[in-house]
Amino acid sequence: MVDALFWTDILTFAADTSHRIGAELTEKFGKLTAVRKADGSLVTEADRWSDREICQAIATAFPDHGILSEEKTHILPGNDWCWVIDPIDGTTNFTRGIPIWGISLGLLYKGTPVFGYVHFPWLRQSFHGYWYGDSGLTGPTGAFCNGEPLQTSDDEPSLNHIFNLCARSTAVAAQPDFPCKIRLMGVASYNVLIVASGAALGGVEATSKIWDIAAVWAIIQAAGGAIEPLEPNPMFPLEIGKNYGDRPFPCLTASRAELIPVFKPWVQFIGDQVCEKYGL
Repeated sequence: MVDALFWTDILTFAADTSHRIGAELTEKFGKLTAVRKADGSLVTEADRWSDREICQAIATAFPDHGILSEEKTHILPGNDWCWVIDPIDGTTNFTRGIPIWGISLGLLYKGTPVFGYVHFPWLRQSFHGYWYGDSGLTGPTGAFCNGEPLQTSDDEPSLNHIFNLCARSTAVAAQPDFPCKIRLMGVASYNVLIVASGAALGGVEATSKIWDIAAVWAIIQAAGGAIEPLEPNPMFPLEIGKNYGDRPFPCLTASRAELIPVFKPWVQFIGDQVCEKYGL
């Protein structure tokens, strides 16, 4: 179906494009003012520029691939292959001079992520991974940071271990006897990736969008972790023709599948609240 050269081209394109865009964005880091969009998220001219540049690069390198992007195209096209773009994941951090922000590129095959690349320019960290599931595809395997293999932790939860929250899941921290320390990084992709790297045991995202999770969905599983929807519907495959601009994906991440039922009772109410609000 695809050969080794295809995956080499995919990785080279993702790395070259995200590093080129990242180099430009570092010049604007901490210097721009954001405006609030209708969904409550923030955007700067740098987000829009990054989005345009990445979309143009994809159109040139892979003209038969579709695109879903945060700042432009929200409807899933009918192409077998489709890139999902977050031009700046962590816009608030970016505008406030906090160095945790990145460029996220996920690649869908028939609506399900099979490859992800996330570059954090200021941290000098680049994550990528391959996860084929039941797609029938073959190719490279594993997850990596700066070319070194990633592996999730096999530790048991304790107060010496970290669990990540997002801004809309902070009520989790109010529960007594939560089994881990709480952290909040402010960037959905990074919350998942530090689980993939073994630095955290889990995390919850209440209202992440498709561009927040497409790339890291592949990377976390390739690293040995698990990601579970906190709603009745499966996360993937996406539906052709559906608008994903306002569609949240409440989800739980864990360093291994055995910890999903350990953490889920503590965070399921977050998913329930999102489902009720958005009619999921």
